[in-house]
Amino acid sequence: MILCIDIGGTAIKGALATSPSAITPLERIATPVHDRAAFDAAIGRLIAENRAVSKVSISICGPVDPETDAVTTANIPCIDQRPLRRELGAKFSLPFLVANDADCFALAEATLGAGRGVKNVFGVILGTGVGGGVIVDGKIVSGAGGFAGEWGHGPIVPIMAGDPPRSVPQIKCGCGQTGCMDTLGGARGLERIHEHMHGVTLDSTEITKRWLAADAAAAQTIALYLDLVSRPLALAVNILGAGIVPVGGGLSNVPELIAQIDLATRAKTLHKHEKPLVVPGLCTVEPGLIGAAIMGFAS
Repeated sequence: MILCIDIGGTAIKGALATSPSAITPLERIATPVHDRAAFDAAIGRLIAENRAVSKVSISICGPVDPETDAVTTANIPCIDQRPLRRELGAKFSLPFLVANDADCFALAEATLGAGRGVKNVFGVILGTGVGGGVIVDGKIVSGAGGFAGEWGHGPIVPIMAGDPPRSVPQIKCGCGQTGCMDTLGGARGLERIHEHMHGVTLDSTEITKRWLAADAAAAQTIALYLDLVSRPLALAVNILGAGIVPVGGGLSNVPELIAQIDLATRAKTLHKHEKPLVVPGLCTVEPGLIGAAIMGFAS
């Protein structure tokens, strides 16, 4: 039996897995973001309450360096840049595995979701910001520093985009660069685009709701958003040779939006995909835990 843990900046979610598809959720624990002793105690509590586990497999919000085991997670300062796998393994005398949550999402989709049977899968997160994970032949490709799949970073946002061309806000990203897709591709980015274009502050849910109701201003916002997101996404598909792009995160709950991202992206890729390429993920219930379970049983 494997203890699967999904660690985010707000909550630590646990589950017991007897197979990748047989997962029993456990309690949620608030993430101690500043107190390492409290963080370790939360992990220890899950282990103590489930003594039959032989391994702990963790999905975490941040890249994991495959060479040093260091986790990059600014949302949880007490473990940022720490070799979490080795430290927890030594403390609790159990084998630990730790992987990025977007990688775990992509692995879940490649194994049990929309990417089943596809060689190259690029799992994309459209949440508060954007993220991604690369799966080739059923295995996570983490890359140098653990940053493979991070299509949201790099100064790629154009000054003008859309048809007719409109100005695009240039925003400094948390990574230190200006013009990253992470600043405009997620829910907060959609809100920034709408405010930049129309001078009105709305949350992403309201923007998509108005777009679906044929509101003209929201339609202009979505049109610019689609052009911005589809450019780097099509480039990533070309580079990775991805056969499917499952999408998770809050914006994936608007299937009409994902369908339009798909059309805009397929129009820009070299290979002309006859079937949908960018699709909503099918592992909608705790994909991080599912991916952690798959990773645990494969090791």
